[in-house]
Amino acid sequence: MAQTTSGRVNQKLRTRTAIVRAAAELSRSGREVTMPEVAKAALVSEATAYRYFPDLASLLREAIAGQIPSPQEALAPVADSDDPIVRIAAATEFLLRHVLARQGVVRAMIAATVVRPEQADARPGMRFGLIDYALAPLAGTLGGRDPQALAQLKNGLAVVVSAEALFSLTDLHGMAPEAAIASLVQTATTLTRAAIQA
Repeated sequence: MAQTTSGRVNQKLRTRTAIVRAAAELSRSGREVTMPEVAKAALVSEATAYRYFPDLASLLREAIAGQIPSPQEALAPVADSDDPIVRIAAATEFLLRHVLARQGVVRAMIAATVVRPEQADARPGMRFGLIDYALAPLAGTLGGRDPQALAQLKNGLAVVVSAEALFSLTDLHGMAPEAAIASLVQTATTLTRAAIQA
């Protein structure tokens, strides 16, 4: 009896692992990520996938957990720069290229959390860490003399340094991805420069 129970537990663990692995692989592909697609890739039924994960957002949160680089890793190429404009340009470009490469999973997470805002914490919020880290050199200058201005800059940048901004330009405005990224990098650096010079 104990062996049968142990066998069932092991089988459940293998099934769960296969579902998470399939979701992780799909998320790296850039293709559309849906529960039926994940189930198909994991060689299980959609009903089985839903038995392990109540919704796509909870599955994706677990599947992408190890795929999000730290701000320090993301901004390693500009680590020696104290120029917040250079740093925010690098942060914006990094985030938008990351989104573009994984847009299937990003779109799925946005869709899931727009219709269920109480699940917003399922989204990684990568932009906020990148913005904070990129603007760290301003903590003693702009942040010291006007903390509210620094907070407002971060709020403004969170709108620009975002998947939503990229998809607005590509999907709704019809811009090519490269042109959209260049436009958003320019907007982010313009906001940062204006805040520093104010």
